Amino acid sequence: MQKIEEIYWLRAYGCVAVFLFHWLDHLNQRVDNVVTDLMRIPLVLGTPVFLFISVFVFAVRYDKQVPPGFLWQRVKYVMLPYLTYGFIYSTAQWWQLAGSDSAVNVWENAKAYFIYAGWHGYFLIIAMQFYAAYWAFTRWQLWRLHPVPWLWGACLVSMAYWGVAYALAIEPPGYLLWVAPLGWIYLFFLALVLVRYYPLTPSSQLIERPVWLQTLSQPRWLLLFVGLIVLATFEYRLSFSSKEVWVIPFFVLFTLALMRGLKGRKAPGWVRYINAYSFGIYLAHPMFFTLTDTLVGISTLPLAVYALLLIMAGSVGSILLNKVANTTTLGAMLLGKRLKI
Repeated sequence: MQKIEEIYWLRAYGCVAVFLFHWLDHLNQRVDNVVTDLMRIPLVLGTPVFLFISVFVFAVRYDKQVPPGFLWQRVKYVMLPYLTYGFIYSTAQWWQLAGSDSAVNVWENAKAYFIYAGWHGYFLIIAMQFYAAYWAFTRWQLWRLHPVPWLWGACLVSMAYWGVAYALAIEPPGYLLWVAPLGWIYLFFLALVLVRYYPLTPSSQLIERPVWLQTLSQPRWLLLFVGLIVLATFEYRLSFSSKEVWVIPFFVLFTLALMRGLKGRKAPGWVRYINAYSFGIYLAHPMFFTLTDTLVGISTLPLAVYALLLIMAGSVGSILLNKVANTTTLGAMLLGKRLKI
């Protein structure tokens, strides 16, 4: 089976997008204006990219039947890092706030992290639900159903979920609102649709793409939508996260255009390098951002120097930690497995 170069590009984009989104969170402690808002527009796609890839890759690799132990393997390499980093981040926050007016109870804080998924690792809970869904998809032979109508329905469900939740100001503890699968189900079916129309081997027969897919894959629709979002940013000061109604059509147009534009374009070494350490970078970079703030301070350096220092600490620190962790199998399971690229 041929390597799907587009996925390398997409995974690198998602990793950098999540990294820079959290980087802006730290910069916003000193500067927060429409410029930083505009910078967030392409970055809101980071988390959806990772979730989309998780389904796309398995659909390509396993097609209609997953191997024995599929779910257990996912638990080992997805949920163990969730517990490990959840412990690190919750303990660090408890320690940092101890003795201050904002002190938190260690057990209540741990519950917020582990049970309510109240940290950026909430993505892992969603991914695990997608793995279970794909297992069910193959076990019950749901691949017999055409995925395109399900994609349109899923887009409407996800948009309605976020729209209603925000309109009614629904706020369950932690990130429980975010980890519910209804807000992300469109990514599952988008992956299935694109795999259906993707030539997986040089000799495979490509199913003719429907007109709507060929049309929406044209970059002009993505550019038009981005233009509308930019105008809305100046007019209404939109909220910027991956959990917004407008992100759903944005991600669909972005993915269709990227998969078309980068078809077969070989990913260079730096893209593959980011891919190899993407999981470790995703999990660990906020820890190094916080260490930088603690050791150096937020306002002690010029903004440009502070911004560059965060990038260096977050990227180099995460990669080195992942290198060390992957010297043993247990370390890889606990702190994030390095991908074989």
